[in-house]
Amino acid sequence: MSTLAPTTLAPVTPLRGRVAVVTGASSGIGEAAAEKLASLGARVAVLARRADRLKDLVERITENGGTALALAADVTDTEAVRAAADRVETELGGADLLLNNAGVMLPAPIEERATGQWQHQIDLNITGLMNVIGAFTPQLVGAGRERGVADLINTSSIAAQNIFPNFAVYSGTKAYVTHLSRHLRVELGAKNVRVSAIEPGIVGTELQSHVTDQGTLDWLEGSKESMRWLTPDDIAETIAFLATLPPHVNLQQVTIMPTAQPH
Repeated sequence: MSTLAPTTLAPVTPLRGRVAVVTGASSGIGEAAAEKLASLGARVAVLARRADRLKDLVERITENGGTALALAADVTDTEAVRAAADRVETELGGADLLLNNAGVMLPAPIEERATGQWQHQIDLNITGLMNVIGAFTPQLVGAGRERGVADLINTSSIAAQNIFPNFAVYSGTKAYVTHLSRHLRVELGAKNVRVSAIEPGIVGTELQSHVTDQGTLDWLEGSKESMRWLTPDDIAETIAFLATLPPHVNLQQVTIMPTAQPH
């Protein structure tokens, strides 16, 4: 009777050799996605304003055998984002996967004329998004040329497609993200850069904690009674799926909903 020697299964690392940049990485979807991508072998640059949260995230990734670089920057600061892109180029060799995830949701009736909140959403969800795309597109195009594949994944929302009272400005910013993504896919697809917009339904993140409108807060609280919300890990799994598809396959738009959420 023979005895088989114990074997050690190698970890599944389909993203080994790739470099991922994740914005809004200090919590929620960004944090979960960074950990997931690192677990699949990618070296990950995590970008957000809160340096202390990034430090903790990098330590967790490193302890689990991954590689991560913390980039403390505000995406609305053009120069800070460009400096972050330079560090990724210098220290990691350039990005071939970008998850544009930084954003804020501040619903309110339009008649309240909460102009400060309007501008904050436009600045972060649109201008910040464009700052990051502008800074990292050259690296993505270079990777597409040299390696045959790169990914630009933009976090949008079902609010880009559906109508929700008091969400007009937020929904407008997310409609911009989805429509922009379609256009960029046409521009960059021929250069081996896949562009995807991911449109989640309700996800339990810090996004809800920024809401000040009482009607929306009541609606969100009530929704917890009628459905099980998505988690950041659910979205991270979807992002990983997009990034690990064969290079010739590009999902242009992915809508992911809690099973019980009607719209």
